[in-house]
Amino acid sequence: MSTVNLSQIGQIAVNIHDIDQAVEFYRDKLGMKHLFTIPKMAFFDCSGINLMLATPEKPEFDHQSSIIYFNVADIEETFQTLSERGVKFEEGPLLVARMDTYDLWMAFFRDPENNPLALMSKPQRA
Repeated sequence: MSTVNLSQIGQIAVNIHDIDQAVEFYRDKLGMKHLFTIPKMAFFDCSGINLMLATPEKPEFDHQSSIIYFNVADIEETFQTLSERGVKFEEGPLLVARMDTYDLWMAFFRDPENNPLALMSKPQRA
């Protein structure tokens, strides 16, 4: 029997109901690279991982997504820029944990369909 080890994500799906509103938010407010839109779906590039925004195909699939954490180098600068673009954060960046060599910071927000998203930063400590 062969050994299977899943380790690389190829695509993440997020449920949405208004394609145009979702594309505007992810492309224009978050600044994500829009790949293409087809009926009921829009695709974005996240450094080689596709983010698919799609209308749920069945009622049992119609729910909020898991939290997607976006790595950013400077959480304060990114928080400020996205806030100026109209992204509503639940609160400002928070120090979540002090690790051996870096501090873990996060800031949470939601897309127009109330899907949870977050910024995550790991600045190195001197």
